[in-house]
Amino acid sequence: MRKVTIKDVAMETGLSIATVSYVMSGKKTLPPETVKLVTDAIDKLGYVKNYSASSLVSNKSNLIGVVIPQTEPGSVMVFGNPFYSEMLSSIEYNARIRGYHVIVSGTNADEKYFQLAKQRNLDGVIVIGAYSEDFYEGLNQSRVPIVLVDSYLENHIHKEVKLDDVRGGYLATRYLIEHGHKKIAFLSGKIKVGGVNEQRYEGYVNALTESGILLENKYVFHGNVDFESARRMAERIATETDCTAIFATADIIAVGVIKELNSMHIKVPEQMSVIGFDNLNIADYCTPGLTTIGQNIFEKGKMAVELLCKTIEEKDPEPEKCLIPITIVERESVANR
Repeated sequence: MRKVTIKDVAMETGLSIATVSYVMSGKKTLPPETVKLVTDAIDKLGYVKNYSASSLVSNKSNLIGVVIPQTEPGSVMVFGNPFYSEMLSSIEYNARIRGYHVIVSGTNADEKYFQLAKQRNLDGVIVIGAYSEDFYEGLNQSRVPIVLVDSYLENHIHKEVKLDDVRGGYLATRYLIEHGHKKIAFLSGKIKVGGVNEQRYEGYVNALTESGILLENKYVFHGNVDFESARRMAERIATETDCTAIFATADIIAVGVIKELNSMHIKVPEQMSVIGFDNLNIADYCTPGLTTIGQNIFEKGKMAVELLCKTIEEKDPEPEKCLIPITIVERESVANR
């Protein structure tokens, strides 16, 4: 079946192609009867706008790229961590109500993503996480508007949305200290320069130092941000250390830790207290409920879209930083020592 074109709509209405185009774009105020004539013809013929062709004419694709870090080399999907699912849901919704569609890419730090940005004529890109300087340099060369989320590299020129992750790490560790814990394990994914884990580790160290507690390297564990890695780290903490509390830099790690401790018949929080970070939906569903550092993930995604649209539509290239507030969300996974 032949695809219906704007020329077919013009022939159906007896109007010029230019007039039909003006009705579709809304760029000119036309008589209501003309608008109705065109919209009725569109419905009758089943016309669907060719966004690729429109993009060539207007140099605007209404497409936003979202880059999510492929944190584990060779993994099939990036959504094993529900943080990214919640973040993407917010970005997609807020982009859609502003007339944009989203293209998601799970990419390694060494991939030249800017080539895809050029090929797809992306109007803008939201980059989540920390990457190498070369990666950002490639994006800069594309001259595509960019908003960074949870990136802490210095001297870049883009708009940013982030948390005070150093303070978040500090608050989590101080909360455990205030509950009488001095032997506190630190669990995170791989620490990258300029990444959130490095920031949260700094906060952990600051809280220990402030309280006069010696930093023990044997209490610091790095793995992958997934359940299985968390369970392996929990087993090591339980069998190789004398810790009484755990600060996990992501809720998915904390939930995996609680699951493993339960399987080892180590009671949470009676024998081991656990605090997480993010306040994902799963924090409410695990047993016991997870005490965590809460951030508004929906608001973070919404702000990223708003800043990107500001750059695209208002042609505002000036750097701008938006800090999302954090708070402690208390549930049942931390007990007094």
